[in-house]
Amino acid sequence: MRNFFYFMMLCTITSSSFAVEFSGEWQQGAIMIGQASNGEQVEFQGRKLRIAANGQFVLGLGRDAESPAIVTVINHGKREQLSFPVKAREYDIQRVEGVPQQTVEPSPQQTARITQEAALVAAARKDDAAIMYFAQTFQWPLLGPISGVYGSQRVYNGVPKTPHYGVDIAKPTGTLVVAPAGGVVTLAHPDMFLSGGTLIIDHGHGVFSTFIHLSKILVKKGDAITQGQKIALVGQTGRASGPHLHWAMNWFETRVDPQLVVAPMSTEQMR
Repeated sequence: MRNFFYFMMLCTITSSSFAVEFSGEWQQGAIMIGQASNGEQVEFQGRKLRIAANGQFVLGLGRDAESPAIVTVINHGKREQLSFPVKAREYDIQRVEGVPQQTVEPSPQQTARITQEAALVAAARKDDAAIMYFAQTFQWPLLGPISGVYGSQRVYNGVPKTPHYGVDIAKPTGTLVVAPAGGVVTLAHPDMFLSGGTLIIDHGHGVFSTFIHLSKILVKKGDAITQGQKIALVGQTGRASGPHLHWAMNWFETRVDPQLVVAPMSTEQMR
């Protein structure tokens, strides 16, 4: 399978023992697909990466990933560290008014619920499945106006909160959402406190898509999903000021930018 990047840059590092290739641009928020030679093992940020039979593997760079990124390659007991400069990005501040105040300043009971639900989400993103849907050419789960982008600092009802880790697409409640790539459903929750209707799909090797604020989920945990399959309907559940889809992506616990794995929408598509 070919990798899914719209903009693709091939970087090959060679030595007497190693030949490792990466597709994509080394920048904050990126997912990088690598190609290892037979017998090579790869480590990144203390994690031994799963390598497919065809030599492909994947890693993710967070919002504030430092430069350089250090990738360790092991072959026949020999270890070598490869260094890649990571491009820094600038992030906006976005002020959002009109969300339910209880989602901005929750009570102790609501905070306990948030903690419990966060544990469910973390568990749904912990597997290192051998499936390889992460290498598909991703598509948008729906088309429409982009109302929020990855990395921006969020201020809800005047209260500063954590950065926004995803892309928001503003469409009416009930608009159909499709799978951007194949995978397996690891969480389908109808009503979480902050995220409302929440759906997580495992694309393999630690790459996950999360869809929140949904009004209805059309699949269930354990379902095998194909690209383009109908999976949910847009809503305004949880901490939302209007109907929209929030699409986030993770590489395990690292939050990455979904907009870096799809082609940009045209002006017509964003209407």
